[in-house]
Amino acid sequence: MVSKIYEGENIEELVERAKRELGENIRIVQYEIFKEKKWLFLGKRKYRILVEVEEKEEDQKRVFQKQLDFEELLQKVESIIEEKVKEVAPKVVSQKPNVPPHLEENISSVDLQISSEFTGEAVELINKLIKKDVFKDVAEDIVKAACGLDLDTNKWDLNAVTLKEALAKGIKEKISFTGPFDEIENIPKVIAFLGPTGVGKTTNLFKLASQFVLNKKKKVSVISIDTFKVGAVHQGRIYANILNVPFYSVSEPKKLRNIIDVLGEDEIVLIDTVGRSHYDYWRLGEIKEILSGILDELFAVLVLSCNYKNEDAFEIVDNYSQYFNIDALLMSKIDETKKPGILLNVPYKTEIPLSYISTGQRVPEDIEILTPELTASYFLKG
Repeated sequence: MVSKIYEGENIEELVERAKRELGENIRIVQYEIFKEKKWLFLGKRKYRILVEVEEKEEDQKRVFQKQLDFEELLQKVESIIEEKVKEVAPKVVSQKPNVPPHLEENISSVDLQISSEFTGEAVELINKLIKKDVFKDVAEDIVKAACGLDLDTNKWDLNAVTLKEALAKGIKEKISFTGPFDEIENIPKVIAFLGPTGVGKTTNLFKLASQFVLNKKKKVSVISIDTFKVGAVHQGRIYANILNVPFYSVSEPKKLRNIIDVLGEDEIVLIDTVGRSHYDYWRLGEIKEILSGILDELFAVLVLSCNYKNEDAFEIVDNYSQYFNIDALLMSKIDETKKPGILLNVPYKTEIPLSYISTGQRVPEDIEILTPELTASYFLKG
């Protein structure tokens, strides 16, 4: 994939120029309209477009073969050091509650017999949550927070007008939310996005960067420490150029520390990290080493996909928590699942606050601030 940015006063001419240079099979990924500053005045209206074109098949084959060769070499090297890594893997206890000790029982052998202390619509709501992969004990405790005691049956029943209103009330009582990052008390200056490969860390980082810059007029800088994945830095630079924000790529803790020290106190710094399996202790330790000089001031956001199974999500949280103090959960890919049980199970069991939810691939539109009401809506659709 080849990407290129064109600027000019006539968008038709920009498209024609792109076709001349890159061929007919171009795709306009994004465009914006701006006015160039000339001293104290604004100049003419101009256009900026981001164009992509697929590489020729033979080029793709060569790149793919190189990636295969590199991956094969890497696997050989990592297999040699894997045993050593396991020996020195940290035994640090997470500052957050870890996975419940009998998680497998909660998942595979759940007794769907709802407690006899509930009646009426409370039973209906609990059943709806369980069908969405919410643990029975979590569902019952959240619903109970929205109940009152029915005098006729001496059992718990909803005291809200609608199921959604009741669920939102219970969620608000039992689960924490950060609200917008830029409105948190003692606003965090440095926000790092952590998580496995493929959860959408980079995309969602730039969704938030766009909101901070375009909607809230905040000063933002982006730092990538993902120097491993092919094209990761290039993708980051493209997004940063579109937003006209500073972009840095670093792989050393001292250089990272120096960059952050130079940036202004009012600057929000967003750090994109390399995506790695939560079982890859070597790479997790490598990420922590790069961030070692700023851990005390770091606001760590763990990105989880809503289509994960419950046991996978808890293992990810547990393993990342051995290296980082996780401050918030950002949930992605809610549009790719009908059973987002982890959206309630994980924050309830770990006590880590929910922050944002990604609803699609578009930048910057497809991201929303999670609230009890919005969270409830994902369990009462259809």
